Amino acid sequence: MSDPRSVRLVEVGPRDGLQSELVVAPVEVRAQLIEKLAAAGLGDIEVGSFVSERILPQMAGTGQLMKRLDALRGVRLSALAPNLRGFQDAKAAGASDVAVLTAASESFSRRNLNCSIDESLARIRAIVEAARAGGVSVRAYISCVLGCPYEGRVDVMRVAEIAGELHRIGCREISLGDTIGVGAPFAARAMVEKVARAAPIDRLAGHFHDTYGQALANIFACLEVGVGVFDCAIGGLGGCPFAPGASGNVATEDVVYMLRDSRFDTGVDLDRLRDAASFICDFLGRPSQSKVGRACAARQVDAAARSRHRHVEG
Repeated sequence: MSDPRSVRLVEVGPRDGLQSELVVAPVEVRAQLIEKLAAAGLGDIEVGSFVSERILPQMAGTGQLMKRLDALRGVRLSALAPNLRGFQDAKAAGASDVAVLTAASESFSRRNLNCSIDESLARIRAIVEAARAGGVSVRAYISCVLGCPYEGRVDVMRVAEIAGELHRIGCREISLGDTIGVGAPFAARAMVEKVARAAPIDRLAGHFHDTYGQALANIFACLEVGVGVFDCAIGGLGGCPFAPGASGNVATEDVVYMLRDSRFDTGVDLDRLRDAASFICDFLGRPSQSKVGRACAARQVDAAARSRHRHVEG
């Protein structure tokens, strides 16, 4: 077992989570959420996406948001830049880190990015070249590494090939995304082991959705082979518009609880994290998808009921 002693969490709720929610959170609300997440100890937060507001109104004002968060020191703030225009907008807003996106499935790439995998890699090459010249760091996502809503099973060797190319291009980190949450631990571990032959394992991250309740198990399986970075979303926000029934990202609270009680250091305060989840879920008018959040809420209700009962008895 080659577990890292500490685990770095990348909070993707403000982008990958909120972009899939029906309720549009204004810049002010998103800024407050990100400030709460940073106060909880999360040092790597994806704040938004530089895409057309017509396509994704949930991400409107990301440039304004980044400027509003400029005073947030000691936190890596990144934003998705799906093309060169998006990168230019991100850099103009002061971004020092951007994320780019490709897929392991041709069908998903065409539905989600409106281009082939090879075309998406060409876009990424152009962005990395521009980023290198501008002193900007680039993180890459590969979607559908364990399954596609259109093609079913995905060729793991193709995932490894794409990851190897992203590493050669110059992406600082490659996040392997189980976008529709169909993976299970054995498959997740085997996938990582193959990908690690094409790209260094210390450049890999795991990104698991929890559709079938396997995300935490998948994370632990990847920990066992040396992955030390995982994406998660506050309150389990999000989903996948191209995969009906796909649930949101694994909840940050659940990941922190599991790692804390398994003696891994994340540097994240669980109580403050729950406060951040309550803030955004209350705004959205929906319950948290976090098992930890639900359990703690149930305990609070039970404790209040017991207190009232003792008062009546007294």
